[in-house]
Amino acid sequence: MKKIIIINGPNLNLLGFREKEIYGDESFEDMYKELKKLAQDKEVELLYFQSNDEGEILDRIHQCIGEVDLIIINPGALTHYSYSLHDAILAVKIPVIEVHISNIFKREDWRRKSVVSPAVLGVISGFGLESYRLALLYALDYIKGCKK
Repeated sequence: MKKIIIINGPNLNLLGFREKEIYGDESFEDMYKELKKLAQDKEVELLYFQSNDEGEILDRIHQCIGEVDLIIINPGALTHYSYSLHDAILAVKIPVIEVHISNIFKREDWRRKSVVSPAVLGVISGFGLESYRLALLYALDYIKGCKK
């Protein structure tokens, strides 16, 4: 069975609680239930990992070798400075889709640059938690060979 993992970075465990005007009031766990069902309907296993620790995220990405077919990642603030995350994505040779809840290009200057983006297939940004659904829909087609 094909596998996709969603990896969420720092502070994304507080979705539904933090800065609701930016991130909304729905928890990620609620969205994950919907995403898991969508993946199951396509006979794909959906995994999930969240950490506030950069090293743990890097370790989890490394563990994906031979385990998952595609990674959906919301690196949180690591987006803007984690060259080690960029390098890990390239090293594992697994397709990755970068996701952001807010439109990072409409936010503070320092949030407008992603050092992760050059290492990924594409970026979905600014559609709230729906960004994850859009990424998953693309990912499901991609791993079935329908998208390149």
